[in-house]
Amino acid sequence: MQDDDVRPGTGSFWGEVNSAVHEGLGVAGDLTNGSARDLGDLSPTFPILAASVGPSHAHVRVEEFGATVSVFGLEVAHDVLIHAERHGAVLIPIALAQALPECIRLVQRKEAPLLRAARSGAFSLALLAQAMSESDDIH
Repeated sequence: MQDDDVRPGTGSFWGEVNSAVHEGLGVAGDLTNGSARDLGDLSPTFPILAASVGPSHAHVRVEEFGATVSVFGLEVAHDVLIHAERHGAVLIPIALAQALPECIRLVQRKEAPLLRAARSGAFSLALLAQAMSESDDIH
């Protein structure tokens, strides 16, 4: 959701009520350049990535549904796949969605030797080199 105010985030559309309403309607979460409030009362299954947190409600006027918006410089069109978490958001081409589970498993397999070595209690540069070599062999 793009906040078009002169100062985005002055008032928040996203709080306990609107997040519950939208989650109930099947919305998976929100990415906004605006603000969010009621953090302690938001559903844990409705993620919100907002530019700021604030206490204020807003007089909101929804301009359009399904339009392409710009949020943090990211051009987001209707029905795109967005991976968003506390570090930011990226768009994933829908054509690649089926490949995601295997790509995720590959990254986890490649990271496993490094994490095991780093957390072993006997970590050293030699162990790091060995773990990096093991990781490089995973395809």
